[in-house]
Amino acid sequence: MTAGPTLILAISALTIVAAPLALGMAGAVSARRAHGDHAAIAGSWRLMAASTLLYVLAFNLTFFIQELFLVLPKALTPGLRPTLYHNNHSWEGTNPLAGLFQGTGALATLAVGLSCLWLLRRPRERSDGTRLFLHWMAYCGCFMALPQVVIGSLSPGSDVGMAMSYLHFGETARIGAGLLALGLMPVIALQFRRPALALAHGRGHIEGPGARTHFAF
Repeated sequence: MTAGPTLILAISALTIVAAPLALGMAGAVSARRAHGDHAAIAGSWRLMAASTLLYVLAFNLTFFIQELFLVLPKALTPGLRPTLYHNNHSWEGTNPLAGLFQGTGALATLAVGLSCLWLLRRPRERSDGTRLFLHWMAYCGCFMALPQVVIGSLSPGSDVGMAMSYLHFGETARIGAGLLALGLMPVIALQFRRPALALAHGRGHIEGPGARTHFAF
């Protein structure tokens, strides 16, 4: 394995496994040290149930958007006859643009995710349900798209990898795209902090580090 893929895998492990684990452990330690946090309520069961259902909806909607935008460009391209299924797609015929259009699904979900995140962070009164829906749409859109760029930098046969091949990305460009996607993940994740904590119905839910950890997780 060359240095580029090794670097991608190492940073992926740091970004996806090591850093979140360290953050979780730090939160657990803070929760134990904060004496006043034990009385804080982690959040209502109603909010938890609504969040779970809206996450399921957002995940499936984002997945459908990805497949839809994998199919639409092909449907408008001469020589290609795509078919959309409930969880996949296929096509018949040939056209050099087919490889490029394998990247439009991830691009669409990323655009939807960033748009929802922008709406979520705007100072505007919204119901809890609307904010939760925007939260999970932003989360699914961003974090279903960016890992595909990382995978595409390592696998030319993946959807985004095929788009990179069409664009004549060499190894340096692929590794650069993968590193950029990995760098964007924590940056985007940090943008969810305030909108998530704003869902708390009482100050006691998020008053200390331990309470915030319990509320978020």
